[in-house]
Amino acid sequence: MIGLLQRVREARVTVDGEIIGEIQTGLLVLVGVQKEDTEQRAERLVQRLLGYRVFPDETGRMNRSLVDIEGGLLLVPQFTLPAETRKGTRPGFSTAAPPEEGHRLFHFVLEQARKQYPHVASGRFGADMQVALINDGPVTFWLET
Repeated sequence: MIGLLQRVREARVTVDGEIIGEIQTGLLVLVGVQKEDTEQRAERLVQRLLGYRVFPDETGRMNRSLVDIEGGLLLVPQFTLPAETRKGTRPGFSTAAPPEEGHRLFHFVLEQARKQYPHVASGRFGADMQVALINDGPVTFWLET
């Protein structure tokens, strides 16, 4: 499972002109589900997202987690994230989970995050979403479980 996390000052997801998910300071995470992903990998991704130390402490070092700062977590399903891009000029999607499994595991991640943390918003699986953000840093990390 892939989580492309971006430290943000604010972020929101809009579908058909309606804001469906929005946070202030926190993490915007694009979530990609690969064929071999499991619920165990999904749970590990949630643990890492909540505990990953990417926010500055009083000395400016990245030493504080999302939980430490009580920031927002915006999870956005991203089917194209696990694309095969090593050759050719067009992405291949043979490494991505089938849509039904991607939907199931994305919602599992969302459910687990909401059980463990109170400040969770999300995009909508399969929707044509517009994502707006103010990147902070920028600080961006690729997490894979």
